[in-house]
Amino acid sequence: MLPKERILEKTFTLFHKQGYNATGINQIIEEAKVAKASFYQHFKSKEDLCVAFLNKRHDFWFNELRNFTSNKADLNSKILASFDFLIFMNEKENFRGCSFLNILSEIPSDNKKILDVIQSHKSDLRQYFRDILPDEQTADHVYLLFESCIIESQLFKSNELIEQSKKIIQTLILK
Repeated sequence: MLPKERILEKTFTLFHKQGYNATGINQIIEEAKVAKASFYQHFKSKEDLCVAFLNKRHDFWFNELRNFTSNKADLNSKILASFDFLIFMNEKENFRGCSFLNILSEIPSDNKKILDVIQSHKSDLRQYFRDILPDEQTADHVYLLFESCIIESQLFKSNELIEQSKKIIQTLILK
């Protein structure tokens, strides 16, 4: 694996598990087994590395979501499977939550470069539900439930509210 790929692979794990602020560049360099000069050849700063990480995480996360829901034909099943995907990810990643929201809580509010990537990810997620559901208002309700499920399940280390949200969604969609 090339140095840039090793750096991103380690960052993918460390930022997601430890967080942005708790992960130092020296730790990444050491664990990726690259020279400091090699690191800076690929990334000018930790901020640039974070942007690359978030872009990689975005691609990974949406690919997983689409794979998880692709075999569902009707919109009700597809939406419910999206929430089942949250349960799957919580179990897979030990309720670590959303990397984007985790990093948002760690960066200064004026960090436009990272904020733009986070906002883009959330806009894409909102659009994902709008592409599935014909009614924009209902799609936004589902999006907001989905987002709150991410936070609540991380906070309480439980999928209970995801299951409750699936019941709420059935009343929204079938109304």
